[in-house]
Amino acid sequence: MDINPEKLRRNPVPTVDLIIEMPDSRILLVRRRNPPPGWALPGGFVDYGETLEAAAIREAREETGLDVQLVRQFHTYSDPRRDPRIHTITTVFLARASGTPVAGDDAADVMPVDPRHLPPDMAFDHADIIADWLA
Repeated sequence: MDINPEKLRRNPVPTVDLIIEMPDSRILLVRRRNPPPGWALPGGFVDYGETLEAAAIREAREETGLDVQLVRQFHTYSDPRRDPRIHTITTVFLARASGTPVAGDDAADVMPVDPRHLPPDMAFDHADIIADWLA
C-alpha cells in the first residue's frame, strides 16, 4: 500500500487526556496557558514514536508536576469539532496520584476540583468527558 504524504498531513492528530483522581476524590484540572482558554484535563499531543501511555505519564508530569499511576484507558473521543484548532482524537486515561500538584509547561495553574462542580469555563469537550466518567 502506498502512503500518500498529502493525505497523512490531513489526518487527525492523536492526543491524550487524563482524569487524575487524588486521594480526597477530587480530580485535577489545569488552566490553559495558551488558546483556547479555560480549565482542562491535563493532557496534550502524542510525540512521534511515543506510546499513548508514555504520553499520558509525560503530560501529567509536565503539567501537574506529579508522577501518576495509570489505572486504565477510559474512552476515545474523536468529534472533529472537539478542538477548535485542529481535528484531534484523544484517548482518555484514568490515573491516580498523590502529592502537591504544581503547574508547569502549558498549564498556567492547577487545581483539584470536585468533579460534580466544574468551573464554567471548561475547554474543549472536557466537561462532557468528566460527565461520561461520572455516569
